[in-house]
Amino acid sequence: MNDPRYDRLARLIVRHSTRLRKGEKILIEAIDIPSDMVIAVMRAAHQVGAVPFVTIKESRVLRELYRQASSTSMSAIGQWEAQRMQEMHAYVSLRGQQNAMEMSDVATEQMKLYQQHWWKPVHLDIRVPRTKWVVLRWPNPGMAQLARMSTEAFTQFYFDVCTLDYRRMERAMKNLAALMRRTDRVRITGPGTDLSFSIKNIPVIPCSGSHNLPDGEIFTAPVRDSVNGRVRFTAPTIYQSVVHENVELVFRNGKIIRAKSDKSELLNAVLDTDEGSRYIGEFALGLNPHITRPMLDILFDEKISGSFHFTPGNSYDNAFNGNRSQVHWDMVCIQTPEYGGGEIYFDDRLIRKDGLFVLKELQRLNPQNLLD
Repeated sequence: MNDPRYDRLARLIVRHSTRLRKGEKILIEAIDIPSDMVIAVMRAAHQVGAVPFVTIKESRVLRELYRQASSTSMSAIGQWEAQRMQEMHAYVSLRGQQNAMEMSDVATEQMKLYQQHWWKPVHLDIRVPRTKWVVLRWPNPGMAQLARMSTEAFTQFYFDVCTLDYRRMERAMKNLAALMRRTDRVRITGPGTDLSFSIKNIPVIPCSGSHNLPDGEIFTAPVRDSVNGRVRFTAPTIYQSVVHENVELVFRNGKIIRAKSDKSELLNAVLDTDEGSRYIGEFALGLNPHITRPMLDILFDEKISGSFHFTPGNSYDNAFNGNRSQVHWDMVCIQTPEYGGGEIYFDDRLIRKDGLFVLKELQRLNPQNLLD
């Protein structure tokens, strides 16, 4: 029997996230996902007269593909995937990662081949700037374990988070987005953190269910060479299936000049991927009231209420600061009291303290107001 939550989520994907129209083509890419959910999205697409294309993948198969690929084979795959993506008006990725560490034993050089020949030409060059796209994780026991919840409780939490009233959130975001567009200097303070940079004239993008589910962030980017100071990230972070704890970065004129974690050698290897990987491509505030603690899944963790994330690597085209890189690594700092607190200032004006907005015109974004 079909789960009605699947249909509700599928309608949100088609009607709100991608806003599909009659005759448009949508690529549904499903990795380790129940077929009933894929079918639900297909049906929702058909209901609006769109044309669904479907690709089914498995993480274990992709792991072996990455491990054995050469630059020639990876380039050929990337060219084929890019040609198909060029035909699409919309894209939805349903990712049911059963093992978050599945790619942990894929050599760094092999992952670089994937990033260079597949990920960048297909996703960074075509999918992100040219399609209406949305990316979702899928609930599974591993995610429930990371969230320290039962599988049943986590699954219900997942559907609650993903089917939040995003139109209400969209309305509440308008004042913050307007303030950020007027802001030049940002300063962030907290335990181990004293960071300053400019966001002047960089576009500001509110995210309320259009590209990620779950969603709830407003992002921009720092002026590339303006970042100075240090930041200590209070949430663990995962990149290429490797978990890093206690990441600390030190900046001078935009560049990361020192970086350490519990795996400093691996951290610095990623940051040395290319010239842009030691500069920041994104700054964002997390706003989802349902998400309050990290679970090593960035689609959730970057939306944590009372957090911000700072991203070494590539800058998105719609909030472009001139930085290009094969890397895009969202690192999260939670500033609620449980994680040590902290302050964010815009042009020397305190706008958020210990994870809560203090300005009257922004308080609609505080958790109790988004959930009332």
